[in-house]
Amino acid sequence: MAPQNEDGPAAGVHAQPNSGARISPEERIADLTAGLHAALEEAIESPVRWQVLLDASATLWRYSGGNVALLMMQMGQRGTDGPSLVAGYKEWARHGRTVLRGEHALWIIAPRTASMQELRMPDGQRKLVPPNQAAPPDAVAIGKKSVVTGWRGQAVFDVSQTEGTPLLVPRAGQQSDVDVDELWRSLTEVAEQHAFKLDVTRSQYGLTSGFTDFAEHRIHVGAWMNPEERVAVLAHELGHVLLHGPDDGVGKLYGSSVDHRGLAEVEAESVAYTVLRAHGIDRSARSASYLAGWADAVIDAEKDLRRDASDSRVSASRVDIAKSVLGRVTAATKGILAVSDPPGFGGKIAMIEADRRVQDTPTYAGVPGPGGSMRGPEVAGP
Repeated sequence: MAPQNEDGPAAGVHAQPNSGARISPEERIADLTAGLHAALEEAIESPVRWQVLLDASATLWRYSGGNVALLMMQMGQRGTDGPSLVAGYKEWARHGRTVLRGEHALWIIAPRTASMQELRMPDGQRKLVPPNQAAPPDAVAIGKKSVVTGWRGQAVFDVSQTEGTPLLVPRAGQQSDVDVDELWRSLTEVAEQHAFKLDVTRSQYGLTSGFTDFAEHRIHVGAWMNPEERVAVLAHELGHVLLHGPDDGVGKLYGSSVDHRGLAEVEAESVAYTVLRAHGIDRSARSASYLAGWADAVIDAEKDLRRDASDSRVSASRVDIAKSVLGRVTAATKGILAVSDPPGFGGKIAMIEADRRVQDTPTYAGVPGPGGSMRGPEVAGP
């Protein structure tokens, strides 16, 4: 049997986890969404499960948080180790590896996209129209834009489900030598990209070891800490920079102006943990034990506000909040790791031009991170 599509499995390789029966794309998305909700329910109830998701995100940082949760859930159901490097059937073939006969595909949620014409209307507003639709005579064409029109299930396979050309697949946290000074420099570069200056100072704000001043665009890190502690604090503050600026407003994340500072700390600490983990620094995920408590506080505050305002909208659930937090944390983490460039692939196989075959020694120590040509296609997700 020939592959069903670009990344479809060939004979002996199963696209369905438990059955050979075909299901519709709509049913596939419904099943994946239900599975994602179940995984998030477990994660928000159990600090251990939340930390497991963050650990997986450190390895699969090029994937969305929702797809990381889906991959972990599916491999866990099969009683196998978590995923480390995944790709479609034909992508593996292009890299000299073959999906083992009888293997079942893993499924992620990928966007359906369409190319649209972007127009500027006479009133200054921008409008998107299909390429085959005539533009109004008074509109100015700006160019083409790719837009998400829906979602689809995409079949992928972990490297453990394949055989062929050897690949070095270092996992997050396995690096034996961590260049803390180099990591500090790369995190400083992230701050500069967002127009924030870094001050290492002996001034202390309350009992904190770091502080982000959005008004002055400055990050303060305590000078009394050792280099690794400073890196951890800087990563935490970068979580605030990427997620909690005035334009975002933590208090507006879930539909109100309530100041959810506790949830902001969970997000920033989760970002710091994942970034450090990807670079081989393992610090306890202290944020994990607080997620459920702060989620409940947000839900209660939302209910009170809506009751006072006679608002009939349904309040956010624990799963809604967990999905939001995980998505925001993994998006911020990707923004940082794209600059700091940890060893490994980030969960996505290298571009076809790159060659990461084992040469002299199959050691993970000293394996350089992927360069520009290693950037695989970014797959957005839930």
